[in-house]
Amino acid sequence: MPVVRSLTRAAKQFVQRPICGCQTSFTSVRFIGFSPRQVTSDASFHSVSFSETDNPRVLITGGLGQLGVGLAKLLRKRYGKNNVILSDIRKPPDNVFYSGPFIYSDILDYKNLREIVVNNRITWLIHYSALLSAVGEANVPLARAVNITGLHNILDIAAEHGLRLFVPSTIGAFGPTSPRNPTPDLCIQRPRTIYGVSKVHAELMGEYYHYRYGMDFRCLRYPGIISADSQPGGGTTDYAVQIFHDAIKTGRFECNLKPDTRLPMMYIDDCLRATVEILEAPTEALTMRTYNINAMSFTPEELVREVQKYMPELEVVYKMDAVRQAIADSWPMNFDDNNARNDWSWKHEYDLPELVTTMFNHLNPETLALQAN
Repeated sequence: MPVVRSLTRAAKQFVQRPICGCQTSFTSVRFIGFSPRQVTSDASFHSVSFSETDNPRVLITGGLGQLGVGLAKLLRKRYGKNNVILSDIRKPPDNVFYSGPFIYSDILDYKNLREIVVNNRITWLIHYSALLSAVGEANVPLARAVNITGLHNILDIAAEHGLRLFVPSTIGAFGPTSPRNPTPDLCIQRPRTIYGVSKVHAELMGEYYHYRYGMDFRCLRYPGIISADSQPGGGTTDYAVQIFHDAIKTGRFECNLKPDTRLPMMYIDDCLRATVEILEAPTEALTMRTYNINAMSFTPEELVREVQKYMPELEVVYKMDAVRQAIADSWPMNFDDNNARNDWSWKHEYDLPELVTTMFNHLNPETLALQAN
């Protein structure tokens, strides 16, 4: 490899040599290694990454969040337990650790990620690592690092190794100047949170890598996701999960949004099924790389009325959080997801009454005690 060594020496000399007599400050530079999988302008990654008749080898980053564990369970039923690897920087609970492969993975550690992909022959990468809306606003530097720098690592590795890459987006990718009711797939976005900005960045970078390098990038804009299997995680829509926990535990719920704040929502089973469907959809069926998906749209007072059908004694107090309210007021009230329904036959199963019934069937004092432990 004499040409590579010569280029490397020349690059080092250029970086290290000051052009003037002044002192030079150095910035570390990561060179993607020369290999047969090096990104080129005419690369076509998905076509050579794995046989469509084989089961994919799946890596899920941020796997201990609201969606990762549930998606891993679903994918393991379809493709085999050992073909789906959960990863996170946190220690998993016993039930997760013993349910299938789990490894430590820090998305800010490029070398660690690359080794995981190579050593485990990964073909699909599902990137769930992110700081959510309200949490991100409380720590913008960390959100920028995790949501943007981490994404760049994921993109580079997915491109180099020919992976099918799924990155979720969100209602938070829209802003106050976006059409809100309904919000189409393609419109002005301009979000005003670091979470939203990072998700628009992910959408555009993923589409760029697809059109520039042929990388198989797929993305869904999730509405607010409601699940009985996880604790609320600091998102603006998490009031719709918190109400069930508080109703059962204390009989009193304090809502941090105005009673008439309408937002699109979805039960987790619909969300996970949509994710599997977009991952498995034939490439030729996709007319775009980022799709809205929707199920229902409701306000806090509408949810309270439905919950009080089961618990009439529930006391509700509205104590608006200015940060969360401002975020919610800039988000869509309803998603237009006709493209997803037309292109790959997306169809939701849970509306508001079914959602509330399902949440109360899953949540009981024993379940809540188990989650707390």
